[in-house]
Amino acid sequence: MKLYERLSNIKFLKNSYAFKFLFVAFVGIHIPLIGMLLFAVYGNKTILASTILIFALVMTLLATAVTLFFLKQLNKPIETASKALDNYRNERKVPVLPTNFSDEVGLLMSNIQKTIIDHERFISEKQDLIYLLSHDFKNFTGNSQGLAELILHENPSKDVSDYAKLILQSTNQQFIFIDIFIKLIKDEDELSNRGLQTNTINLHAVFDSVTSQLGQKLLSKQIELKTSSELEEAVLMIDEDLLVRVLVNLVDNAIKFSFSNSEIKLTVSVIDGKVAFSVSDSGIGFDPKNKVELYEKFTNRGRLGTANEPSTGIGLYLCRKIVQKYHGDFLLDSEGVNQGATFSVLFKNEK
Repeated sequence: MKLYERLSNIKFLKNSYAFKFLFVAFVGIHIPLIGMLLFAVYGNKTILASTILIFALVMTLLATAVTLFFLKQLNKPIETASKALDNYRNERKVPVLPTNFSDEVGLLMSNIQKTIIDHERFISEKQDLIYLLSHDFKNFTGNSQGLAELILHENPSKDVSDYAKLILQSTNQQFIFIDIFIKLIKDEDELSNRGLQTNTINLHAVFDSVTSQLGQKLLSKQIELKTSSELEEAVLMIDEDLLVRVLVNLVDNAIKFSFSNSEIKLTVSVIDGKVAFSVSDSGIGFDPKNKVELYEKFTNRGRLGTANEPSTGIGLYLCRKIVQKYHGDFLLDSEGVNQGATFSVLFKNEK
């Protein structure tokens, strides 16, 4: 950036990046000529032709190397702008790019900086609006629920009582939906702020976390979770807590759609240099034709679990989003309805 800044202080180069580029190239091209002139003027009067040729070649190679070096330095602002965009896209790290240069590259950096700031402001305002609307909607729903409870306390007729119970059931579902919606917004915001770095992950500790978080659900449906791993540990790009969150969601999904007194397998294997985490069950499965829709949030393919557990469809959506952020693969497979399903995530082993 220093060369770019210095050239930007020269009046006739200030407003044009192309002129800066051509200026460096022009000076570089003329270094051999200047050298030859000095050599001819101040050198020995009986210079051999071979000496002149060797000197010209050396000066040309030197000038080429120097010119390429300075042209690369002149590209630093573009590299800085590209890196800033990449860091923001992957880690949501807000850059601090200069906005005081007036040439094409300066305007590019300025526009990137202002666009990112505006985008951050928009995200913040959108979240504030969502939370405000959710709060107001909860109050509105709560009023309906309170009125329904008052009606039931008055010992109404059977028809009125049934209607009031329907209102209560509907408002309870609305509360659940609002809570899930807010959780989705918070989870997506947290994920976007996470960085990318390698971590050594103890796989047995991951298994223990998954089992402890889902122990009660497994017990209530009398389902056994069997774990096995080809590795003791793995060096992965994903954080351990996010990996646990993905596996908890996948196993929870398997519990939901498995029958009582069955088993779920959580396995870790190495496939083509990648660490594969697979969750397999023998539950209700799905039609392979509907595979893509299962990734969508609030999918219309959402179904009740085998014990009438509700399903919103955001679990798999979040799992896939986490896996994609950390450059992994998310796979799901089923032979068909009532033939079980296998959900797998694969990450490159950075070891």
